[in-house]
Amino acid sequence: MKYEKYNLILISTNTLEFTFVSKGPNGDVQKVVQFIETNNPAIYNLAFGNLLPDGSVDDHVKNDNKDRNKILATVAATVYEFTSMYPDKLVFITGSTTERTRLYRMAISNNFDELNIDFEIFGLYLKGQQYHAESFIKGKEYFGFLIKRKIV
Repeated sequence: MKYEKYNLILISTNTLEFTFVSKGPNGDVQKVVQFIETNNPAIYNLAFGNLLPDGSVDDHVKNDNKDRNKILATVAATVYEFTSMYPDKLVFITGSTTERTRLYRMAISNNFDELNIDFEIFGLYLKGQQYHAESFIKGKEYFGFLIKRKIV
């Protein structure tokens, strides 16, 4: 993504956890991005939010630090790092709220041409009682997203 990014601090040797500090009018906020294996070992969930003192993640808080694009670009950088280490894994992304999922969809849409060079991007939608994946379509609402590094 063509936005300024925060400096990442890799806090796990297996490239599964990163931290960075959001800086803005509401102070410095410690952020964390974690890649967590799901029930399907081919898919990792991207968890993102504020790092709390007990080591847990708050993915519902709104900091309003006026650095949204910088934060999203930094999170995207972690996906690049993770998938360079694990190119055969899929990354599942969804927001903790429908508004955040919409924000992720808009970020993918706005940067699709650049992201599509390195990644296969799929939108997940509910049909009946099952989730289905399709190649990402700009402007279409999705429950979540699957991202996989293109092997060249």
